Amino acid sequence: MNCKYFGECGACKVYDGGYEHQLSLKLELNQERFKPFYDGNISVFRSPQSHYRSRSEFKIWHVSDDEFYYTMNRMDKEGVVYVDECPQVSQHIAELMPKLLKSIKEYGIGFKLFGVDFLSSTTGEIAVSLLYHKALDSTWSEIAAKMSAELNIYIIGRSRGQKVVIGQDYITESLNINGEEFRFNYIENSFTQPNAKVNEQMIAWALKDLHSLDGDLLELYCGAGNFTIPFAKRFRKVLATEISKSSINAAKANMLLNGVENIEFVRMGVEEFVQALDGVREFNRMREIDLKLYNINTIFVDPPRSGMDESTCEFAARYENIVYISCNPETLARDLVVLCKTHEICDMALFDQFPYTHHAEMGVKLAIKKVKKV
Repeated sequence: MNCKYFGECGACKVYDGGYEHQLSLKLELNQERFKPFYDGNISVFRSPQSHYRSRSEFKIWHVSDDEFYYTMNRMDKEGVVYVDECPQVSQHIAELMPKLLKSIKEYGIGFKLFGVDFLSSTTGEIAVSLLYHKALDSTWSEIAAKMSAELNIYIIGRSRGQKVVIGQDYITESLNINGEEFRFNYIENSFTQPNAKVNEQMIAWALKDLHSLDGDLLELYCGAGNFTIPFAKRFRKVLATEISKSSINAAKANMLLNGVENIEFVRMGVEEFVQALDGVREFNRMREIDLKLYNINTIFVDPPRSGMDESTCEFAARYENIVYISCNPETLARDLVVLCKTHEICDMALFDQFPYTHHAEMGVKLAIKKVKKV
């Protein structure tokens, strides 16, 4: 990828030597980091070298009432960089960016606009969130509706305590996993995997060899069902937990979208779920779930950057098989100190979700250590 803002824009921090060099640096760093736990090969899953981000956010910087620009933070953290293009973003977003800014200026709805968020599917469906430091009135809605029709996009206007939806507030993405199509509704202003091609590879890796595992699946931090729904095709039953109400609602909608019926979603944090599972407390949210019907031998976790705390690691270690996707290798290494007391790593992967940065996502599969016969 070539970008005229390399060295100025803070979005890309590792660009000298090109794509392969930055990827080799990530692999070398993480091979060393995980050497105490695993001496096998780490599978590497590459990203497209440009136009890989289907979700992106830009600030709007005003020079005057009718002159404003997309901006990103500077690499040296001294102010912002005006940008009129970005080779990171999907081709669909890249083509829309100048047209959208021109339309906002021509229709005169740029006053107090401070941010633009883009959400795109691989087929070109786009939702754009316009963020304002002012209330939005009926005139704004009428203009936004015209822009929506002209640009063939959905527009969501946001200001403090206000959300105005023109069309709809989500796009529908199709992922191809091992030749099978899965569809997901992605809602604006909620978490989605930003790199669709790497996401497909990540799900496919997580599914690999699952057919040989017996029993049912427990998933913690299930989000909107990105992994859950493909997993449901491999397990008899799936029990999935997530603390976010909006994510659980999205996960249930995505389950219906894919015609899946063998998942039970629970809106509950990990600590409460463990209490329910161990019979320490009873929860109304669990009253319709009969835990006795489950035979869980495998647990899947995809925690936030903070990873899992020690008690959650000890809970995960109850299960014979553990599949762990991590967006922070540092906290993964910390958690493996606990998990590798009882389990050993069978497979490990690096997913280049964010090229030209230091960030890498890791996948680990663990199985319980077998007792050696004397």
